[in-house]
Amino acid sequence: MKKRLLYLLFALLTLALTTAIAAALIAWLALAPGPGEWSMRLQRGPIGVDVSAPAALRLVTSPGFAPWLAGREIDSRFGKIRIDWNNGQLELQCTPCRVSLPALGNTPLRVDRLKMTARREADVLSGRFEAAAPGNGDIVLRGQWTGRLTAEDLQLAIAADAAPIAHWYAVIAPDLPELQHARIGGTLGLSARITLPEGVYSLTPEIADFTVAGLGVEMLANARSACGPASDLGQNSWLARAVVAAEDQRFFNHPGYDLEELAASLQANQKAARIARGGSTITQQLAKRLVTGGEKNTRRKLRELLYAVEMEQTLGKARILRLYLDNAPWGERICGAEAAARAYFQRPARQLAPAEAVWLAAMLTNPATAARQWQAAGNINIDRATHVARSLRGVSKAQRAVLLRNIAAARFSP
Repeated sequence: MKKRLLYLLFALLTLALTTAIAAALIAWLALAPGPGEWSMRLQRGPIGVDVSAPAALRLVTSPGFAPWLAGREIDSRFGKIRIDWNNGQLELQCTPCRVSLPALGNTPLRVDRLKMTARREADVLSGRFEAAAPGNGDIVLRGQWTGRLTAEDLQLAIAADAAPIAHWYAVIAPDLPELQHARIGGTLGLSARITLPEGVYSLTPEIADFTVAGLGVEMLANARSACGPASDLGQNSWLARAVVAAEDQRFFNHPGYDLEELAASLQANQKAARIARGGSTITQQLAKRLVTGGEKNTRRKLRELLYAVEMEQTLGKARILRLYLDNAPWGERICGAEAAARAYFQRPARQLAPAEAVWLAAMLTNPATAARQWQAAGNINIDRATHVARSLRGVSKAQRAVLLRNIAAARFSP
C-alpha cells in the first residue's frame, strides 16, 4: 500500500514537473524573438533570457493575463511602478518618477506622481496620463497618447493638453527658488513623438502669452561688467552685428527663447547623447552669465528661461545686447567686448575693422579653446569665421565679398 502511494506521488510530481517544463517551453517559444525583431533582456539573478518585446507588450496588455498583474509593484529605471487593471485597461502609477534625457542635461527630470492608462486593440495602443505637483492635487498636467506596435519598434505620439506655464513649472521643477516670487503667465501645450527602442524623440511646444514678472531683472538695467571695462557699442556697430550673426541670428525677433533653435539643438544633442549644441539665445546666455551659472542640467535651463523672458519684457533688446557684449567671455581672464578688443587688437571695440569684429565674434562658441588655438597656430577656426561673415546682416554683396577675402587672408597676431 505504501509503495503504491509512493508510486502515485512520484507520478504526480513527474507530471507536475513535466507540465511546468512544457509550460515554460511554450512561454519561451511564444516570447522568443524572431529574426530582426525588437528584443529585450530579462534578468533574474544569474539567469537571463532574451524575449520579444512586441510579444511581451501584447501579453501584458491582454485581458487574459493583465488582471494577474493587478496590485503588483515593479522596480524600474523610472522608479517604482504600481500596476492595476480596471475597466479593461492597465493603470500604471509611478511615485515618484524620473527620466534621464542626456540631450537636456545630466540631471533626471522628476515628477512627484505620474499616472497613465494603457489599452490595446490589435497592435494599436492608447491611453491617457496625468502628472501632479507635489502636495497640490489641483495642479495636474493631463494628456493622451497612442502607439503603433511593429516587430521592430513602438512608435508613440504624445499630446499634453495646454495648461498654465506656472503649472508646468510646479510639476516638473517645484523646488526652483524663483517660483516663490515669480508671476508666470501664459500657457503651454506639448506634443512629442518617440520611437522605441532607439529612444529617438522630438518635442513640439505650443506657447501662448508667456510672461514673467517679479524676478527683479530691472536691477540689471545699469549693471556693469565685473571683469572688464564697459564699451560704448551700439547695436549697429560691426562687433554687435557680428555677435548677433554668430550667436543668435533671430535675436531681434524672438521673445527671449527661440523654438526653432531649441528643436535643432535637441536633435543634435540626441545624436551625440550629450549637450553638443546649446540652443540658447543671447538673452538666455546673459541670464546664465549674470544669474543662474553654467551648470549643464534641466533645472538651470528652466531658471534661465524665466529670467530671459522677464529681461526681454523689462530691459529691451538694445540693453540686453549691450549687457551681453560687456559680460561675454573672450578667453582666459578676458571678459567683455572692450577688454577683448584692446587685448587682441590694441584698439577700442568701436574702432574694430569688420574682419576683426567677425574674428572676435567667431571666438564666442568656445572662447578659451579659440584663444589657445590662436596663440598656438596663429589663427582661429576659419570656417567658423567665414560662417559668421556670411550670416552678417546689413552688408552689401560687394562688402561681403571683401569681408570674406579679408577673413581668408587674415593673419592677426594674438
